[in-house]
Amino acid sequence: MVDHNNSSCDPIWTPHLTTLYCVVLIGGLLGIISILFLLVKMNTRSVTTTAVVNLVVVHSVFLLTVPFRLTYLIKHTWTFGLPFCKFVSAMLHIHMYLTFLFYVVILVIRYLIFFKRKDKVEFYRKLHAVAASTGLWVLVIVIVVPLVVSQYGTYKAYDKQHCFKFHEELDRAYVQVINYMIAIIFIAIAVILLVFQIFIIIPMVRKLRHSLLSHQEFWAQLKNLFFIGVIVICFVPYQFFRIYYLYSVAQSSDCNNNVTFYNEIFLSVTAISCFDLLLFVLGGSHWFKQKIIDLWNCLLCS
Repeated sequence: MVDHNNSSCDPIWTPHLTTLYCVVLIGGLLGIISILFLLVKMNTRSVTTTAVVNLVVVHSVFLLTVPFRLTYLIKHTWTFGLPFCKFVSAMLHIHMYLTFLFYVVILVIRYLIFFKRKDKVEFYRKLHAVAASTGLWVLVIVIVVPLVVSQYGTYKAYDKQHCFKFHEELDRAYVQVINYMIAIIFIAIAVILLVFQIFIIIPMVRKLRHSLLSHQEFWAQLKNLFFIGVIVICFVPYQFFRIYYLYSVAQSSDCNNNVTFYNEIFLSVTAISCFDLLLFVLGGSHWFKQKIIDLWNCLLCS
């Protein structure tokens, strides 16, 4: 067994992680509460609304695990058992990839609306929206979560009092290959979405120019840019660092290598995506739009 009590393996970034997860928990809860009031007024048959509802569920489940992370960061001892540690640890990864999946769904739907000049893309009936969401969650709960949790942290024996230290799982070649593939595909999709959005918004800016902010179509593209911004800021840095991390861990499994702690920092940053709902509500408010318009007009006059 690896000596997990080695001082060099202590969570040296604990104060930063504690602050970050506290902020994520508060911001995430405010976002969920805020979006619930907005969802009441939204079209329940809309594919975009269905994706947002599922995004709320993903964030909610993840936020339920955050207090346990905070407890460990404060006490430096895990008291909830190793199986639950694996679940909480895996949940951060599951949250990131499911959030990314729903972002992609939302963006693809919005692109279809833009190019086909439609007002919205809807399910034929409300029941179809419920069935689609239920099918997805059955897949996640019955297949994905059990598979991840059952395989996560099984390569070696781990100290049940010290959690979130499963980097030795990456010693296996096939695990490294899978992680490399996931990181590369993730980055490729993010780049494609960003390039696609740039090609849409630049001609629009050139065409509309000074009357830009008075067009609803431009605000719709800004919302797309918002989702891509969250992907680029919160998710992509982790995926880039993940590639380096995989190489580094393959060279040395000794946690004296601070790359393990940097990986934890990059991974924790992905949790900031929980703020998306709060920012989404704020961005859709008339007050926020008016402030942006006033600022834009001020810049044009100066």
